[in-house]
Amino acid sequence: MDDIPKHILAERALAAARRCVASRFAGAAFVFVTGSIMRGEGTAFSDIDLVVVFPALERAWRESFIDDGFPVEAFVHDPQTLAHYLHQDADSGYPIMVNMVATGSILGPDIERARLIQAQAAGTLAAGPKPLAGAGYDMLRYQVTDLADDLRGARPPEEIAAIAAQLHQKLADLILLGRGAWAGRGKWAPRVMRKLDAQLAAEFDAAFRLAAEGDGARFLALADSELARHGGRCFDGFRQEAPLEARRLE
Repeated sequence: MDDIPKHILAERALAAARRCVASRFAGAAFVFVTGSIMRGEGTAFSDIDLVVVFPALERAWRESFIDDGFPVEAFVHDPQTLAHYLHQDADSGYPIMVNMVATGSILGPDIERARLIQAQAAGTLAAGPKPLAGAGYDMLRYQVTDLADDLRGARPPEEIAAIAAQLHQKLADLILLGRGAWAGRGKWAPRVMRKLDAQLAAEFDAAFRLAAEGDGARFLALADSELARHGGRCFDGFRQEAPLEARRLE
C-alpha cells in the first residue's frame, strides 16, 4: 500500500469501513470512522479506528481484526458507555476517544444523534484540559524530578537512554498540560507539542535524541527549565498516602 496515494488510500479505507460495519456491526445506530489513514497521514501499517455505537449494550468492548487487508480497531459502545469514556478521557488529559469522535467520518442511520455527540466532543477539545492541580500535579512534578535526578552524575550510556525513555512521556505531559494544552501518549506527544510550539518541540526532540545516544545533559537542562516554571524540583516534603483499603490480612 506504500505506493498508493494517501487520498486514494483514505477512500479505500472508508469503503472498507462501510463493508465492515455492515457485516460485523449490523444494528449499530452510528459509527465514527477515524485514524491517521483517514486523515491522509497513514502508512501501510496504519489501522482504521471505529467507534461503533449501538442503541444499548450490556457492556462496552474493543476488538482488533483484519478486514479487506486493513487492520481495524473497533471500540464498541452504547451512548452511556461512550459518555463514560469521553468523560474519562477529558479527566485524564489524554483525549484519545474524544479525538476519534470529534474528527471521525459518520456512518449509520442515526446521523443526527452522531452529530450531536460529535459536536460535544469537539467542544471538549476546544475547551482544553482542566488545569494542573492537586495530587496529580504534585505526582507529575515528583516523577519528572525523580527521573531528572537520575540523569545527574556519571552513568553508562545505556542507562541514560533508558531513563530518557521514561522521562520523555512525563516531561511532555508537564510541558503540554502545564501550558493548557491536551497531552498525547507515545507518538502523539511530539505531534501535539509541535502544534503548540514548534521551536520547543524541536528542542525537546534534539535533547531527547542526544539522551538516547547516551548524553543526557541537554534533556536534563530542559527538564530543570520546565520544573522551574512549576516552582522547581518536587522532592523535599513530597508525600503520597496509600488508600485506607490497601492492606491484606493473612
